[in-house]
Amino acid sequence: VAELRQRFFNSISPGGLAGDRRGVVPASGFSFSAQQIWKVIKENKDLDLPAHKVMVATVRCEEIANEKLQLLSSNADWLALEEAVQSGPISGFGRRLSSILETYFSEYDAEAIYFDEGVRNAKRKQLESKALDLVHPAYVNLLGHLRHKALEDFKSRLEQLLNKGEGFAASARTCAKSCMLEFDQGCEDAAIRQANWDASKVREKLRRDIDAHTSSVQSAKLSELVASYEKQLTQALSEPVEALFDAAGRDTWASIRKLLARETETAVSKFSTAISSFELDQPTVEKMLQDLRDYARNVVEKKAREEAGKVLIRMKDRFSTVFSHDNDSMPRVWTGKEDIKTITKEARTASLRLLSVVAAIRLDEKPDKIESILFSSLMEGNAAVASSQDRSIVTSDPLASSTWEEVPPKNTLITPVQCKSLWRQFKVETEYTVTQAISAQEAYKKSNNWLPPPWAIVLMVVLGFNEFMLLLRNPFYLMILFVAFLLSKALWVQLDVAGQFQHGTLAGLIAISSRFLPTVMNLLKRLAEEAQGHQTPEAPRQQTSVAFQGFRNQTPNPTNSIPESSVASNITSSDEGIEYSSPNLTQRKSAKSQEAEVSY
Repeated sequence: VAELRQRFFNSISPGGLAGDRRGVVPASGFSFSAQQIWKVIKENKDLDLPAHKVMVATVRCEEIANEKLQLLSSNADWLALEEAVQSGPISGFGRRLSSILETYFSEYDAEAIYFDEGVRNAKRKQLESKALDLVHPAYVNLLGHLRHKALEDFKSRLEQLLNKGEGFAASARTCAKSCMLEFDQGCEDAAIRQANWDASKVREKLRRDIDAHTSSVQSAKLSELVASYEKQLTQALSEPVEALFDAAGRDTWASIRKLLARETETAVSKFSTAISSFELDQPTVEKMLQDLRDYARNVVEKKAREEAGKVLIRMKDRFSTVFSHDNDSMPRVWTGKEDIKTITKEARTASLRLLSVVAAIRLDEKPDKIESILFSSLMEGNAAVASSQDRSIVTSDPLASSTWEEVPPKNTLITPVQCKSLWRQFKVETEYTVTQAISAQEAYKKSNNWLPPPWAIVLMVVLGFNEFMLLLRNPFYLMILFVAFLLSKALWVQLDVAGQFQHGTLAGLIAISSRFLPTVMNLLKRLAEEAQGHQTPEAPRQQTSVAFQGFRNQTPNPTNSIPESSVASNITSSDEGIEYSSPNLTQRKSAKSQEAEVSY
């Protein structure tokens, strides 16, 4: 307080209340300063106070406008309309809202009619602006519903027309036109008289949405069509191409090219007809058709690469088929008459031809020398190498390369070096089959060649000429020899000599030596019983069984041996004569036994 007092006392001193003020008017100039201040106030119109009626009109019209705006915001019809528009479009929205607004605007005009016109109109415009700002969100919401409904109607109608098989472009135009017309009608119905709101932006957005959906559906439909025709091409080409590779011959690639051209042109023709309803521009159509042709070619190339990956298995299968089956596709039986060398060469030739077919892709009908190079290097290579070594001439190997002549690298499936390696592996893996065939042929020859060599037969005839003449001069010796032959034949059949030796020489000798004595004793015992007339009751049945077994053993069976229990020879004696039964000779001296065998 003391400090403040001092500042008042020394107000014009530096640091005082007025000490730091600039432009201080001295007391002697106060009169003139006051006159100048009043002059400025009189000349500044902004400082004029309004007239009394203007002031009253301004205050009163503003109160009326605020009152009507408050009544509008709480109006039950407006609130119901605002709530209803939240869930979807409403018919007659513009008419109903215009009526509500007009009611409150008319009430304002009626209550403010006696106030200043300028103030009244200004406040009415403010009321209209605020009222329109209040209802504009509902109008925008309604336009959104109209746009959404029009877009959904477009989607459903387009789908229905497409399901009926109508053309895509025509259906899209028809649906877009009808939906846009309905949207425009909805906008007209939603418009209010008091405002000139523009719905063009919403309409443009709807148009963009329709175009985007049209493009999306078009892309999806085109993708489905492309996928469908690609699937048809895959089914039409994969299995036939695989079958052609399996039967690989000289005209394999010609058949593949013909098949590819036929199926591709069929698919392209149908696909071109199918996409005509989309009304695409010509460059787009040409591109899609070319893509379909490229896909068909890729299917064949892919299948060719798959076959090249398993060419060794295919070659072995081809070799086995040609080597193990004759021209009538019947399995070969190695009887000794077959030329295994020639058959092996034919089988290898077929396998090498398959390799030459799969070595490169030939869809462009350009000639190449792959087959001739492979045959000259692999089938005829051994003889050429031997002759060149004899002449000491060194020639270059045509297979010592990673590319084929006149074949682009992208069309090469198996390089020359790989072909040489595959052929070497193929020969190693098929050598066992050839060896088995040779062994089977030699075994068959040994098992079916019981005669001595020709020189031994000639030697026997020369050295045994005297004994042969002795037999002719003395028939008794011939009878003894005949009986000995019968006994030997019976032992041969009962011991199953041929069957025993098929298991090996040592095993056959052991088996025959172990059964020889019991078999001889059995024959002698039966002969003794027949000679003494003490034949057991089972003898007739055994005799009949023996005769039947002898007849069965006459049936040729090169693969199965005769069972040990079978009896192919039987010698019996009776009061009327001797009966002998064997696979090759049957003598009947007894009419009674003959009738018994026939009746059996």
